[in-house]
Amino acid sequence: MILPQLPRFHHLSTIFSKSHFYLASSHFNLINPNPPAVKLARALFSSNLATVKPIPGSSSDLIDDAPVEIPLDKLFIPPETDVSGEDPSRLAARILKGSNIVLSRYARDAQVVQADYVKSSVRTEDCPDDGLPEFALVGRSNVGKSSLLNSLVKRKRLALTSKKPGKTQCINHFRINDNWYLVDLPGYGYASAPHELKKDWNKFTKDYFLNRSTLVSVFLLVDASLPPKQIDLDYASWLGQNQVPMTMVFTKCDKRKKKKNGGKRPEENIKEFQDLIQGFFETTPPWIMTSSVTNQGRDEILLHMAQLRNYWLKH
Repeated sequence: MILPQLPRFHHLSTIFSKSHFYLASSHFNLINPNPPAVKLARALFSSNLATVKPIPGSSSDLIDDAPVEIPLDKLFIPPETDVSGEDPSRLAARILKGSNIVLSRYARDAQVVQADYVKSSVRTEDCPDDGLPEFALVGRSNVGKSSLLNSLVKRKRLALTSKKPGKTQCINHFRINDNWYLVDLPGYGYASAPHELKKDWNKFTKDYFLNRSTLVSVFLLVDASLPPKQIDLDYASWLGQNQVPMTMVFTKCDKRKKKKNGGKRPEENIKEFQDLIQGFFETTPPWIMTSSVTNQGRDEILLHMAQLRNYWLKH
């Protein structure tokens, strides 16, 4: 789903059959040895993807568990990305690791060079008015939102992390490279917060989603080490029903202790979550697997933000 001022992102699902990819933590492989021919036009991928430097010890160092299948028509294909018949390995090579996202020619200038706290607001109208594009991070309290923000900018304490959930109580803007914003929003579902405070958070957060004209996409954080929670499903469905652009960020993908995740791997919890929300979206939303412990997904999120941001700026 996307904002009204942007053309809808297409998945071109009519081109794909029911062939599947294997989804592991860090790579894709084709299951069907004779899949339909799929082609990515070379001209769409002429951008310099080397703007993001690989992080040692991130995705490639994760345990490679039994993969989960993902249908080709569940991929997120950005706008102006041509797909026609050729060797599917070309398509697989352009999928961000641990995600369903295909890279486009807009995936450039992704590296974070500078990050600065700007201001905190309790009303949408009090947010920065310089017209720069922004991405909002939101999720259930204790989902790892502040840790992810700090990982993205490579700063240990840019966003305050705390063992006590519910510390973020405002719309917090952080200016990145002096040309776009990361926005840290209050976590939801913190039972110990006073009722009136939770009501205020809910009101100004939803107002921000519906009325912030420079919002490119909401990044909804979901704990992948746990089975789907109803509160996360409700939040995702609300975003879908209100046509708010959304990318799902599955956190804590390094956690694989059966006692803490109901005996399921993060990949299984992710698939179950997606199955439960699919009815609220016309097309499959983009999603990325992450871990602030291993830095899995950091580079992938920045590349995804870059292609959305550059497309938004052009149009």
